[in-house]
Amino acid sequence: MLIKEIELITLDTGTLAPHLTEDDLKNGMPGAMEALGSLIKGEGAGSDMLGWMVLPRLPPRDIEEILDVGKRIQDQSDCLVVVGIGGSYLGARAGIEALKKHAPFPVLFAGNSLSPEYHADLLDYLEGKRFSICAISKSGTTTEPAIAFRLLRNRLIETCGREDCNARIVAITDPVKGALRQMAGTEGWKIFPISPDVGGRFSVLSPVGLLPFAAAGIPIDALVGGACSGLDRWTRKEPGNEALRYALSRALLHDKGIEIEVLSTFHPELSWVCEWWKQLAGESEGKEGKGLYPASTVMTTDLHSLGQLLQEGSRKILETFLISARPNRDIDIPGDGEDLDGLNYIAGKSLSEVNRKAYEGTKAAHVSGGLPAMTLKLEGIDPSSIGALFIFFELAIAVSGRLIGVNPFDQPGVEEYKTRMFKLLGKPGY
Repeated sequence: MLIKEIELITLDTGTLAPHLTEDDLKNGMPGAMEALGSLIKGEGAGSDMLGWMVLPRLPPRDIEEILDVGKRIQDQSDCLVVVGIGGSYLGARAGIEALKKHAPFPVLFAGNSLSPEYHADLLDYLEGKRFSICAISKSGTTTEPAIAFRLLRNRLIETCGREDCNARIVAITDPVKGALRQMAGTEGWKIFPISPDVGGRFSVLSPVGLLPFAAAGIPIDALVGGACSGLDRWTRKEPGNEALRYALSRALLHDKGIEIEVLSTFHPELSWVCEWWKQLAGESEGKEGKGLYPASTVMTTDLHSLGQLLQEGSRKILETFLISARPNRDIDIPGDGEDLDGLNYIAGKSLSEVNRKAYEGTKAAHVSGGLPAMTLKLEGIDPSSIGALFIFFELAIAVSGRLIGVNPFDQPGVEEYKTRMFKLLGKPGY
């Protein structure tokens, strides 16, 4: 079984056989290195959207500015509401949910759906509270966040007046154009620019993610440090590069007829990382009739709902396990004199050990059932590891997209639903 170790992430591809062998990976590695090389050189399809590759190396003054604004939000408000959809919110939510131990300040999210119940409940929750708004949008006209921002801004004006309202709004938007940029300039809101060469799904290591992280209390220097370490490691053109091996494995299995990748975690706190990954993979690769359909499970919960399908259903599935080597907290299982529940055989064991054996047993069962499987193991669920994981997936998905022959940085199909929705709503011009 091949296991390659680095500081923060371990990749195990040993259980891909017989669907994919080490020889397959060896033979395909030159192509993966070439794809990575084209990204580093700024060449190939989507070469105008590679700004995300330098984000981890933010200047210290930029980090300090983000930290200062995050501290200001904490000082003047009871909570922060992040308004955005897709890449404008998924990364922030993924990091905050994963790192709750490090995130004592409440951060809420709005504008990621058109649910009246959700937004009415949010407004009810904010009644009587001091809150700030972080509006994230390149244009400021995307329907879902634009509606939520209008609702929240009106509430803020009603609560504290226009001047105080303006001091509580941060806009993360295009540096020169767009409705949100125009409003921010007119009203005097604090502005952080989104570089035009960074797409939303690749923006988590920009202010799009870092400002909500800083407001929540997450040490963004450690998170960015983990991302920098990962970037240094996974931009090396060498066979042991874990991001290349993950990308190549996905692409080769795609070409062999695998249609779905399920990212399975045994840590509920990583469920929103899985949601972020689904957008990253799906929007980057799902075009021209190609791409693995990204799905996710949270174990062991989903073993009691999807376990049967994974064990004996379609064999056109790749399962990638996302686990942590150590828990942030642990609990020992007590003994019981009567043992009516039959659990004394694990009395004295830690819950993390039981969870680990559940992962090992699940992986063995699914492999015996015919699924190709691999494992990404984080050193821990901490800021450094999460930062590394963000850049790991971004690099890997960019490479695998190139390998299957698509531009990983465009999304031509996302406008179709908007056109039809706007026509039904009677929007002028549609």
